[in-house]
Amino acid sequence: AESSEGLYLRTTDEMLEEFSYLGEKAAYQVVIENPQIIADSIQQVMPVPEGRFPPEIPHSDERLRETCIRTAKKIYGDPLPEIVENRLERELNSIINNGYAVMYVSAQLLVLQSLKDGYLVGSRGSVGSSFAATMAGITEVNPLPPHYICSNSDCKHSEFPKDTDFDCGVDLPEKNCPICGQAYRKEGFNIPFEVFLGFDGDKEPDIDLNFAGEYQPVAHKYLEEIFGKENVFRAGTIGTIAGKTAYGFVRKYYEEKEEEVNKWEIERLTRCCSGVRRTTGQHPGGIIILPRGYEIYDFCPVQHPANDMKTEITTTHFDYHSIDENLLKLDVLGHDVPSMIRMLQDITGVDPLTIPLKDPKVNGIFNGIKDLEIKISDYQLQHGTYGIPEFGTKFVRQMLDDVKPEHFSDLIRISGFSHGTDVWINNAQDLIRNGTATIKDAISTRDDIMNYLISKGMNSKISFRIMENVRKGRGVTDEEAKIMAENNVPEWYIESCRRIQYMFPKAHAVAYVMMSYRIAYYKVYYPLAFYTVFFTMKVADFNEEVILDGIHAVQKRMREIEEKGRQATKKEEDELTVLEVAYEMYARGFEFLPVDMAQSDSVKFKIKDGKVLLPFLALNGVGENAAKNIISEREKGAFISVDEIRTRAKLTRTAIDALRRVGALARLPETNQMTLF
Repeated sequence: AESSEGLYLRTTDEMLEEFSYLGEKAAYQVVIENPQIIADSIQQVMPVPEGRFPPEIPHSDERLRETCIRTAKKIYGDPLPEIVENRLERELNSIINNGYAVMYVSAQLLVLQSLKDGYLVGSRGSVGSSFAATMAGITEVNPLPPHYICSNSDCKHSEFPKDTDFDCGVDLPEKNCPICGQAYRKEGFNIPFEVFLGFDGDKEPDIDLNFAGEYQPVAHKYLEEIFGKENVFRAGTIGTIAGKTAYGFVRKYYEEKEEEVNKWEIERLTRCCSGVRRTTGQHPGGIIILPRGYEIYDFCPVQHPANDMKTEITTTHFDYHSIDENLLKLDVLGHDVPSMIRMLQDITGVDPLTIPLKDPKVNGIFNGIKDLEIKISDYQLQHGTYGIPEFGTKFVRQMLDDVKPEHFSDLIRISGFSHGTDVWINNAQDLIRNGTATIKDAISTRDDIMNYLISKGMNSKISFRIMENVRKGRGVTDEEAKIMAENNVPEWYIESCRRIQYMFPKAHAVAYVMMSYRIAYYKVYYPLAFYTVFFTMKVADFNEEVILDGIHAVQKRMREIEEKGRQATKKEEDELTVLEVAYEMYARGFEFLPVDMAQSDSVKFKIKDGKVLLPFLALNGVGENAAKNIISEREKGAFISVDEIRTRAKLTRTAIDALRRVGALARLPETNQMTLF
């Protein structure tokens, strides 16, 4: 092993001492004069060129403006209502003047293509704060104040109530248009644009989109069509040494050297090692777009992630955060929820965009089980949101108990609480429980702070600055606290701001809740479709040996895992999530069907005869390749023996045993051989 003894940075005097054998004059020349000559001859080098280098989409400025105004007039009429026109013009001027139109148009092209192919797209982050993004079709979140729009496309009359207690349009009372008498549509979530692009349009925006997992590669490919394959690169990431790993390295080093070391030195060295680069990887959805006429090498080297020379994937060598101010980055992420909604639409024929976001039965499952129509008398669960994204976890179920949501805006706040850090625990939860604040008063998303402080009469810029500092975990300064107090902001609110470490943007919470509410609608009105889709997404955690044994076996296994408490493994916790939904399904009067060689799908659960039919992949012992082989061979012709299944589908003994265990092979002879006896 190489010795590290003596390897450290020396002072000038120590270096002169090291080279003293050359003589005083030569040592001075080698240590001081020659390095200075070399340093002076090197020009200033920047690893990344300064400035922004966005790609070009011809006429993107005009295209964005024209699309947004056309869509706005189609919805709100011509001329536009003043509040709509002012917001749209302010945003478009800020976006275009700061050179971000190409980002909007890129995202717009992606979303429109996905919708054309039948997949909804969910928006992440704060892009839903932008009304221009709504009008461009990038996000379905409308950030304007709560308002009414006439559902008659010829009328287009709108109303923006000034004195309303409601924070989102969904919760507004039902009302008919006074002009034509038709029912009003209700829109608006009251989100300030500044959250997305800053108060002076100087904040680097980020458009993050959730595509269905199976559609993500298609979206990536489409970007190559738009910008050229040579200009599209996966964003690289840098994996660093975690604290626990660094601690292990330090302990092992001293153990191998058989040296004594005190804990303070171990802690110091651990801190020194933490955060050091360990490997490279690829961002799950980050795509870097290069402008035409440039090479990627003008900005950074490229590489294969983790130096894997066998992969075809090429990523930027620099972490994408290092170059995201220079090159356009789009987050094209894969997500389960759009996949679930597409499957639910395919099964039911119900367009998710037609699902109302205000329904008494759907609202009911966020407050209990009454609207699930449970058929058994001794049902053990108290919540109706099992299996609903964002609302099915134990953490959020506890929030539902504390909050008892009545309105859609309450669900948005719960999403904000659950995704923040130090927003709920030791903060809003205590304030709500002890009656200091209601859910409407407590801080849930970063936008709440800016909206609230402005409503208290505070300067908009100061309100924005406080919001930005709080959401980054910087709290409030003594001076800011004084200004807040002078504007009648209560002390508990100021203290709540001090405790927060991270906050969700409201637009992200709204986008998530809209998707989750649609899935909740299917759960209430199309339960079999909901369960088949849920179990398909969770097939890896589906314990068919327990679940097919009936509701009592499911209950018993749930108790076994729950009794382990924190000793339960991650795999067992994931299994419990599926068991809870299976238990609920049984309790609602529905049943499972075991695997059927003629009817089962490879990986998806199906509805058959009013029951949920298992796919081959749900069997313990049958892998994905085996499941797909069975289907591809079945399509070529029926199986006439167990041996034929084994050879044609290339199944292992374990897979055959799994099929035999559930009775799927009961009607088939073992071989094709006929016997006389």
